[in-house]
Amino acid sequence: MYRQKYLFLIPGLLTLVAIIVFPLLFTIRVSFSSWDVIQPGLDWIGGENYARLWEDERYWEALLRLAGMAGGTVLVQYVLGFGLALLVWREVLLKRFFRVLFLIPMMTTPVVMSVIWRTIFHESLGPVNDLLQRAGLEALPWISSAGLAFTSVMIVEIWQWTPFMFLLLLAGLLSLPEEPYLAARIDGAGPFRTFFRVTFPRMAAISVGAILIRLIEASKIMETVYVLTSGGPGTATETSSYYIYIRGLRDFQLGYAASLSLIYLIIMIVSLTLIGKGLTRIFVKDQA
Repeated sequence: MYRQKYLFLIPGLLTLVAIIVFPLLFTIRVSFSSWDVIQPGLDWIGGENYARLWEDERYWEALLRLAGMAGGTVLVQYVLGFGLALLVWREVLLKRFFRVLFLIPMMTTPVVMSVIWRTIFHESLGPVNDLLQRAGLEALPWISSAGLAFTSVMIVEIWQWTPFMFLLLLAGLLSLPEEPYLAARIDGAGPFRTFFRVTFPRMAAISVGAILIRLIEASKIMETVYVLTSGGPGTATETSSYYIYIRGLRDFQLGYAASLSLIYLIIMIVSLTLIGKGLTRIFVKDQA
């Protein structure tokens, strides 16, 4: 009977192997092959793909671009999400209505929202430039200009995923005990002092978790770039995921795309581990 209980683990282990272990091992094997549309098959070529990767400036530029995009969007999402969570945390008018309203962007698929935002940012027909012109300002090339296209992608990401940050932080705020706030009111602490001395420190662990979750998701930005800008103009909004997609599913250089994916995975694991430790030291040090 003691050993039979392990039999119930077999379905879960087989599922894990099927959806995680086998694809990872197969990707590693493909990365050492020359598999492409011209020469299909797993012909062993050693580390040629990895040697080519180190000299691929476009890949490393896309990785740096992704780091700036992910870091910028998550930072803004955290600030806005925390602010919105604080607004509906206490008893306010129409609190439940606003809680649902703030979640609407997250309920829509990224592809659909990117199509809508592409229409909004349209240079001649979009409502944004129409409002600017009505205000006496010039229309802006939201998608055709490198700097503005990068900003446009960030705006869409912030708009869609701030509700996720809001949801996590609101759950954390609702779980906070009331006793510290009663003590703060007795001591005569104002709202700002109460926030920085009571609320923010007690939200440290939840803040770290929320930021890391969003960084993991933001490091995979793909749909927004694909629909909104297609990586352009030029390569101004091209991220690592989109570049791997181009090499693998447009150019059909599957062996090279596999090596790009593995290096990308390693970089993400190391980076997010270091970022998690750094955030823990920054946020949790006040509670030590």
